[in-house]
Amino acid sequence: MLAFIALMAALANVLSFPPIALPVTPEITVHFSQVPILIAGILTGSVGGLIAGAIGGLYMSFTRIPFIIGGLAILGYAAAFFGKRVRPLYAGILAWLLQAPYVVVTDYVWLTIFLERTSQAAWAFIASMLTVLTIEAIISAAMAEVIVRYLKRTRITQKMPIA
Repeated sequence: MLAFIALMAALANVLSFPPIALPVTPEITVHFSQVPILIAGILTGSVGGLIAGAIGGLYMSFTRIPFIIGGLAILGYAAAFFGKRVRPLYAGILAWLLQAPYVVVTDYVWLTIFLERTSQAAWAFIASMLTVLTIEAIISAAMAEVIVRYLKRTRITQKMPIA
């Protein structure tokens, strides 16, 4: 199971690298690093999702915003929690809804205190970024649903000790 979590965390980092992550603006990129984090959470449980999210956010924490590690850890943990109750598509969307307040608060702090932007500029950036992140979350959740179903159907997941 640890090898699978490590693989998903590594894949999350790789999906954050340019040119795989496509720039929308100089500060916002479209990436799908959430997909392996959602998969790890749904298939390995809350601890696996949390670890995959935290480690999977390392690249972006060094290149964008250091707080992202916490947000992606929340995403992986929440995906596991909701993944036990609903199908992966809904688990991914609900996990994003749980992560979003963390993103708003930490990005506001990062922009206003550390980057010394005005409150108005910070809110404008956060609003545009939340739009992109919501679209990414929906697409990532749909992709996770397809991949999780495939892994379960091919019984690959039965070869791993999954919680």
